[in-house]
Amino acid sequence: MTAWHVLALGVGVVVGALATAFVARRLALVRRRGAGPVRRILLPFAGTTISRRALDAALRLAQAEHATLMPALLATVPRSLPLDAPLPRQGASGMPVLEVIEQVAAHQHVPVDARVSRGRSPRHALELLLAQEPVDRVVVPATDGLSADDLVWLLQKAPAEVVILRPAPHDGLKVSGEAVAGHF
Repeated sequence: MTAWHVLALGVGVVVGALATAFVARRLALVRRRGAGPVRRILLPFAGTTISRRALDAALRLAQAEHATLMPALLATVPRSLPLDAPLPRQGASGMPVLEVIEQVAAHQHVPVDARVSRGRSPRHALELLLAQEPVDRVVVPATDGLSADDLVWLLQKAPAEVVILRPAPHDGLKVSGEAVAGHF
């Protein structure tokens, strides 16, 4: 194990501890205010990778809050096609990511309710998804297909709490056949 791996493992442990402390404080605050528990945590992504840090944080939050993880592939439909047109390339590249998220969540006993949301851009797909699906929290990596403007829009318009995580270098979990087993 290289020094980089040890450092990354240490950072992961610290992030996990911080997330657990945050969740414990949040749950205590929710109980004091009488608000309902978090039921669904949205984890949107666009493309063939997902931030490992964002996935780990969303899974920890879902475990601590007994919530359902809702990973969502944000599929972009060109303006020349109808919004409900088949997108075989995006499906072929994004569905394996959803499958890996489901496998990891099942291993950690977290229920999953995966989605594919179509739009003219990742932001549009996210906007349509948020309008159709009730969520209590959105955990989004700062680099997964959403621009800085999209993240500001999300903070201002999302009808839920938003957690934006800046991934570490080389944080993207790229999914491809044999590579999946090595990441978990």
